Amino acid sequence: MINRLSVTTIWVTDLNEALRFYTEKLGFELRADVSNGDYRWLTVGLKDQPDIEIHLEALKAGARFSQEDVDHLTKLVTAGKLGSGPWKTDDCQKTYETLKAKGVEFLQPPTDRPYGIIEAVFKDNSGNVMVLAQDKVR
Repeated sequence: MINRLSVTTIWVTDLNEALRFYTEKLGFELRADVSNGDYRWLTVGLKDQPDIEIHLEALKAGARFSQEDVDHLTKLVTAGKLGSGPWKTDDCQKTYETLKAKGVEFLQPPTDRPYGIIEAVFKDNSGNVMVLAQDKVR
């Protein structure tokens, strides 16, 4: 049976820009950067979670997607219709301030939600919308 998540994918419009965003702004570490012809396997992850990786995948036509598919997915990504999260933090306000100072674009500042979290919403450099979440003390 399946027993844990290993790798999850986030679609991006530019691999180099995405790598800089996730490592320099969000503080992820580079895990793998391997080229195989015109394909690039690029993963990042959090230092405290060595068994989980985020695969940053370029939106481009090839064996997996037609150009029509890529055009459609690119519109969805850049419009903020795809994303990931929530990303957990111990202090949403402090993390918000730190990331905002690094130039991360926030769509919503930290907001207390009735379903048990404080959340802020931001975008990566491709347009993916992400939720930053802090569990409230109960």
